[in-house]
Amino acid sequence: MLLNRFQRWARSNESVFILLATAVGALAGLLSVIQGGIARGLQHLFYGTPSGVHLSAMDRIATTSLIALPIGGLVLAGFTWATRSRKRNLVDAVEANALHGGRMTLGDSLIVSGQTIISNGFGASVGLEAAYAQMGAATGSIVGQWMKLRRKDLRNLVGAGTGAAIAAAFGAPLAGAFYAFEIVIGAYTPSSLAPVAAAALSGTLVAQVLGAQPYVISAQAGLPVEPHHFLVYAGLGAVCALFGILLMLAVSQMERLARLLPGPDWLRPAIGGCVMIPLAMWTPQALSAGHGALYTNLAFGVPLGVLLAALAAKALGSIVSLGFGFRGGLFFASLFLGSLLGHAFAIILANAVGHVVIDPRNGALVGMAALSVAVIGGPMTMAMIVLEATHDFTLTGAVLAAALVSSTLVRETFGYSFSTWRLHLRGETVKSARDVGWVKTLTAGSMMRREANPTPADITIAEFRRRFPLGSTSRVVLADGEGHYAGIAQPSAAYRDGIDESAEVRTIARAQDAALKPDMDIVAVMRAFDTLGGDELAVIGPDRGVLGLVSEGYVRRRYAEEIEKAQRDLFGE
Repeated sequence: MLLNRFQRWARSNESVFILLATAVGALAGLLSVIQGGIARGLQHLFYGTPSGVHLSAMDRIATTSLIALPIGGLVLAGFTWATRSRKRNLVDAVEANALHGGRMTLGDSLIVSGQTIISNGFGASVGLEAAYAQMGAATGSIVGQWMKLRRKDLRNLVGAGTGAAIAAAFGAPLAGAFYAFEIVIGAYTPSSLAPVAAAALSGTLVAQVLGAQPYVISAQAGLPVEPHHFLVYAGLGAVCALFGILLMLAVSQMERLARLLPGPDWLRPAIGGCVMIPLAMWTPQALSAGHGALYTNLAFGVPLGVLLAALAAKALGSIVSLGFGFRGGLFFASLFLGSLLGHAFAIILANAVGHVVIDPRNGALVGMAALSVAVIGGPMTMAMIVLEATHDFTLTGAVLAAALVSSTLVRETFGYSFSTWRLHLRGETVKSARDVGWVKTLTAGSMMRREANPTPADITIAEFRRRFPLGSTSRVVLADGEGHYAGIAQPSAAYRDGIDESAEVRTIARAQDAALKPDMDIVAVMRAFDTLGGDELAVIGPDRGVLGLVSEGYVRRRYAEEIEKAQRDLFGE
């Protein structure tokens, strides 16, 4: 009884929903701390990382320790084999909110988290952000489903859990909140502002109370940013956009090449671990997510050659790790790569013109955000990371300029972030977390009027007139002798002057080759009406048997109703 009452309060009372989001945020923050602790424990076990020192910040790693990389590949293969019973793809936060109304399962999320922790813990060049976001989102989704929340509230709670997890990991509540808005929910909505902010603050507080070391960097901005510097930073944003696109394409190409290798699929991560060994011997900065290396390179002046070598090693490490099957995110890896690219950009520009144009440290911070926007998306998320790291509003303005240039170029020329690009490779059409799940559920099969007894197409027009006098119906579906769809006939066409009454009715049928499949979504159905014409189209099954009819007027009315409902949800009405 008490549970039912609380469920009603959560669905109808905004204050109660905010309290629920705060609790979800606290749990998501706790899970982030636990996951980070497990991964760091594995790195300490295999690589002997000192307390408080990240793997990528070590000066060198014993060659014998690097055997952990292929061993990690085998462990990952074993873990994946043990969870192989699932026949569908694992659903992450972006896909859940875009296609499934925020619905996720604990099993999927534990698998994604386990794969990510194994990959990062054994040193692969991937971040833990995928595990943090997955478990934070799953927390919100499972609690929301238990509370029987409405679709929009469930999506908001998924975003709140994800934002809290990222905020706890980075010690940056603003960045976590904007990550939820831009990456997971897909919009800034009045109904999501308070719960997401409360969850992000709650998650950050839990991490701080537990003494977790945040990932956010404490950085000092360099020389003051002048107005003309914004043009230079915009150019850096364009460079980062190009690099980000190449990085995402390279990961996909590496996956293709890895599949061509002889041997079983489960062996690929171990092979990738072997390929990672020479990169790790070249520089430990190629390992893990790169938190320690990022701080080291920002804190100390690094020569151009070292920057470029680290950039190449880290990029190759991420490409190999993801391409050969290790699981993880590119969030922090893109921050690290962007800082190297921005730092190198500033030095190369100074060498080209003979004097310092932009401060190298500022260039690193701007490049860090701009490349992350190209790969992950979320201009405001990355701007908030820099703001919370430097507390410099002027530099944050330059970051926004570069981030917007980067985001625009990637959107115009490539169209995807890393997460949505990987969904695209699976055949999905998702480009953001914006809720398009209702589009998938509104299919031709769900909108059709069922047609149980189509009329034979071989009857004469005279017989057709007898069965369907003028005014009795506007359209009649025809089928041939084998029950296959044969077109749509209008009774008015059977009464035209001079028509041969002994001819078969199929001679006046239209749309004989134009029909819909029952699984076509509403957007595809409207496109079919635009292309094929006609007021109604038949829905046919795999055997070309007639299932029903769909009218254009009804389809467009349903689409308008759903758009209006989405708008109301957007503004919290």
